[in-house]
Amino acid sequence: MGELISENELSLFFSKNPQQVLLDLYEKKDQAEKEGKPIFVYFNDKEMLHYYLYRDTNLNELANRSVRTIMEYEKELRMMVRQLLEYSGEINLDFDIVEGSLFKSMGERHMRRYQRWVAEESPHVKKRGRYSVATLNRKTVIWKSFFMFLHRSGYIEKPIHEGLLAATVRTDDRPNRDLGPGEVIQLLDYFDERRQYIVFSIIHVLVATGMRNEELCKLKLSDVKYDSILGNYYLKVTGKGNKVREIPLKPKVMDSIILYREARFIPEKFPNISDEPLFLTSTGRAFSPDGLAHYLQRVFKKVELPFVHARQTRITAHVFRHSFAIISYLNKVDIFAIMKALGHENINTTMIYLQRIMDREQHAIHKWDDGTLGKYI
Repeated sequence: MGELISENELSLFFSKNPQQVLLDLYEKKDQAEKEGKPIFVYFNDKEMLHYYLYRDTNLNELANRSVRTIMEYEKELRMMVRQLLEYSGEINLDFDIVEGSLFKSMGERHMRRYQRWVAEESPHVKKRGRYSVATLNRKTVIWKSFFMFLHRSGYIEKPIHEGLLAATVRTDDRPNRDLGPGEVIQLLDYFDERRQYIVFSIIHVLVATGMRNEELCKLKLSDVKYDSILGNYYLKVTGKGNKVREIPLKPKVMDSIILYREARFIPEKFPNISDEPLFLTSTGRAFSPDGLAHYLQRVFKKVELPFVHARQTRITAHVFRHSFAIISYLNKVDIFAIMKALGHENINTTMIYLQRIMDREQHAIHKWDDGTLGKYI
């Protein structure tokens, strides 16, 4: 195994300027094409991984992968490489090494065995228990996308991604992230009464806009716009795939944004042309998505509300995105309008947010007449 790519080599390679590396890789492709050879003939494993992650797929820069998506894919694929090398004996991979390449040495059986090992015997499983079905599905999607790219590009000969089993996510497999208006009000009251205006404002903005965690973290002062026609403020939000949508702000939600800034002792007037982060941390920097997640996790551990500790899943920023969808639905908002507000491309994704509340609301019991069981119904 010593001749294959190592994690240290990969770390060193990915510590370089990604755009400069990408330019060098484009030159290698051009040289191969000029010589009439397969365009990836001069690439090695780490270069193919880098090219897959950072290559442009659209002339419109905003339509390419977001930095967060690239980081997520890179983390998952580098973990895969490390585990394939470190645990090859435990996984029983029995590689026949081809051209010193890990990826070219793999077949469908290797993918199948690795996927099963991750799901059933990996260090994470032994220490923390099995991954959720949703997490296994996400991992499988990333692995499959990468190896499909390697095959279609001609870098590997075999369609080894076909060895991966589907990790289907059923409705029952998804964590219950439902938090209704009554519970949201309890949380807002709780933090308001204790003058904890930082977390109060974050919750208020998240639940009243339906934003993703990372969308809130990326907001700048200049993203708070004023609509002179309708006479209200709105947020210019950059979502997945760098797609921009505009989210109107109710007056009290705008008040919470101002309250947040005042609580940080950095009040500002709006509208504002500054590119300073809208939601600053105590150190004066923008929240990172992980930083905001950890902050909320610390806060909710101390909350003295029974329903918070009775939940089987933690309250995260994403929970309030579900709350936005649920509250909108309870207010008779059209599901297509909810989809657009959340920035979903597929209405089936929106339906996942609403499936439980819709099933309960449309249950047969609601059609029973009051007298069906006499005084017992």
